[in-house]
Amino acid sequence: MRHLLAATALAVVASAATAAAPTLTKAQHDAAHAMFEHVINTPTVIGRHKVPEMAQYVADQFKAGGFPDADVHVIPYHTGSATTGDDDTAAVIVRWRAAGTPKAKPILLMGHMDVVEAKVEDSTTDPFVMTERDGYYYGRGTIDMKDGIVGITQAMINLRKARFKPTRDIVVLFTGDEETNGIGAKNGATQWMEMLGHPEFGLNADGGGGGFNPDKTPAGFTMQTAEKTFAGYTLTVRNRGGHSSKPRKDNAIYSLAHALDKIEAYRFQPMLNDTTRAYFEGRQRQEKGALGDAMRKWLANPNDGEAADLIETSESEVGLTRTRCVPTRLFAGHADNALPQLATAMINCRIFPGVDPNAIQAELQRVVADPEVKVTRNDDYVASLTSPLRPDVTTAYTKAVQALHPGMPVFPEMSTGASDARPFRVAGVPVYGVNGGWVIVPVDFRAHGKDERLPVPSLYDNVVHWQLMLTDLAGK
Repeated sequence: MRHLLAATALAVVASAATAAAPTLTKAQHDAAHAMFEHVINTPTVIGRHKVPEMAQYVADQFKAGGFPDADVHVIPYHTGSATTGDDDTAAVIVRWRAAGTPKAKPILLMGHMDVVEAKVEDSTTDPFVMTERDGYYYGRGTIDMKDGIVGITQAMINLRKARFKPTRDIVVLFTGDEETNGIGAKNGATQWMEMLGHPEFGLNADGGGGGFNPDKTPAGFTMQTAEKTFAGYTLTVRNRGGHSSKPRKDNAIYSLAHALDKIEAYRFQPMLNDTTRAYFEGRQRQEKGALGDAMRKWLANPNDGEAADLIETSESEVGLTRTRCVPTRLFAGHADNALPQLATAMINCRIFPGVDPNAIQAELQRVVADPEVKVTRNDDYVASLTSPLRPDVTTAYTKAVQALHPGMPVFPEMSTGASDARPFRVAGVPVYGVNGGWVIVPVDFRAHGKDERLPVPSLYDNVVHWQLMLTDLAGK
């Protein structure tokens, strides 16, 4: 998952004096380009078994950059999925040890190496061959999120060569199945936690970022501090069936369709947390029309469902006021001339942080209000949690962004999608999406889509961005 800014300029969450950003040397620039080209050209799609190859390449870059072999690890692991057909992937764990006695617990740097599928026939360039054209790098993963892998890796190598001495350990975790099963993140938050040094907090390159409007004015940067819980449910209706020439009132497809109508019409209770309140406080200062009025009404009365409904009519705000559920797959019947004996629908829910997915299951069962329709869970995910708005991280991110982009607004964000951050937040490790990549909005919103691309300067700005973040948070 990678969510970039989808709105116009908003409120700054932190104000900090910024110094001029450093610039990359030609050698550093060339190294970032070479690494980006190599990883984009490695098709790390599920089923192609290329993630271990990329993991070894990334590990080799760290070693060539001066990190001891004993602190650089490639960890093969299984996705545990019998349905996707991909059973082998890998993670990279790197530990940069503090100079002397650490002054604090480690900082965890996060990202994922896998990407979603892309077809050559659907693109204007080969999505697995990095192509530079019209001021952009084209290729699958340019935004989601191999720019973050390169940004973190090259920043650490540059800082080490510059003899930067961290005062706390910096630990890297790059996983290999975020786009599919998320086993790497689950392992990281459990069985690999000792290797990660039980970090104080995480900085996720698969979140944050920002951009500019087409007229080159700042659109803003976001710091991701919360994300909704992914959960899947199945509605199942069983029936005795019969001959289609003898239709009856009790019909599995009709029952399922009526249940879906009820879910379509239903609205979950609107909710606010610290992240979304800060977000909408900023939004309402920019919106002067009906949308802004709705935001102001809702902030004044978080139980105002009508105002929350109006907010979600705006495409950029969908999913930000409450839990949302939507049908994504249907299956019914077994023959053209037989009454259906089975009808099912997959319901995908993105649940507001802190809400138990089991409670949503019970709520859906009440909504359909039909004993013939059974609601069951498809996974065992637990509620995602929000990360507190830490002043040190908020300030460091704002300073880094504004050093590269003076006057750029920065604000907190709750992602409607999910990332590797969720299991760490659940395990008590707050995580912050703070990548420094940028795009032109909305024309570059192409993650997972046709002709994914990244503005050329964004890649190199991101390396500098991570250097600034690490210097600030691990150099004091």
